[in-house]
Amino acid sequence: MFESILHMFPMEMREFFREAASREGTLSEIRLRARRPVMLLEGEREWYLDGRGRITDKPELAERVSPEQLEEILQHLCHYSLYAFEEELRQGFVTVAGGHRVGLVGQAVLGEDGEVRTLKHICGMNIRIAHEVKGAADGVLPWLYRQGQVKNTLILSPPGCGKTTLLRDLIRQISRGNAYGRGQKVGVVDERSEIAGCFLGQPQNDVGPRTDVLDACPKVLGMRMLLRSMSPQVIAIDELGSRQELEALHEAAAGGVRILATLHGDGLKDLTSRAARDRALWQGLFDCVVVLGRDREGRFTSRFYHQGEWEG
Repeated sequence: MFESILHMFPMEMREFFREAASREGTLSEIRLRARRPVMLLEGEREWYLDGRGRITDKPELAERVSPEQLEEILQHLCHYSLYAFEEELRQGFVTVAGGHRVGLVGQAVLGEDGEVRTLKHICGMNIRIAHEVKGAADGVLPWLYRQGQVKNTLILSPPGCGKTTLLRDLIRQISRGNAYGRGQKVGVVDERSEIAGCFLGQPQNDVGPRTDVLDACPKVLGMRMLLRSMSPQVIAIDELGSRQELEALHEAAAGGVRILATLHGDGLKDLTSRAARDRALWQGLFDCVVVLGRDREGRFTSRFYHQGEWEG
């Protein structure tokens, strides 16, 4: 991973970012903002890079990047062909080798239909470092199986508590097979390229031998494409949101396909209030809900609820 982080930067910048890349085990983000301090994020701790690339906790010592440097980094990430990455730029991020994702902000260029066509004058980047945590799902797996079959499962979590990491490892272990069930065909709709971390269509993360990935595809369209073309036994999506996505999950479940999904939320009450607003779509959809969070000491926690417990 050290090399894949360094290679995100042009050759002349790699020495500056070498110490940051050496912390790949705990580093989660590198934040670059035009004319503002270079910032690193490790967990909830913020650091800065000084003029020699050394890590410091003093913002007044931090190096600042220029708009020209941001442009050079973007050109390098896109292999000096922004046109080839037009669709990614339109969505505001680029996924690179190693599964890392670079979020972008700048000036939006709109098409005649009012939709964003691309971004220009990039003024900020959020380089999110990909982390595979194999075994992250070990403690969850026993709850997710019934007689060798995966239960329809929702992972509920606020940001930063590992829902995508957990989903990724669940996909890997379900695809590979484990102590609770045989390996199954898993279809993944990876709308934001965060689960499999595809680069040029190839997963950079280990998502298992029986997994098929639709990368950068809208979830509703992707689920229906997978059902028609790949005969999945399990369908997995990240960041469930719209009514249309719930309807597509119902279609999959009605056909006997098991479903895995994640949802942003701050606890079971958050989920039950959403479900109460649209009970017909939520009722009976998920057999199991995994709620992730942190305790008062900042340690990760997980709670499990079966259908009758959360639907109330």
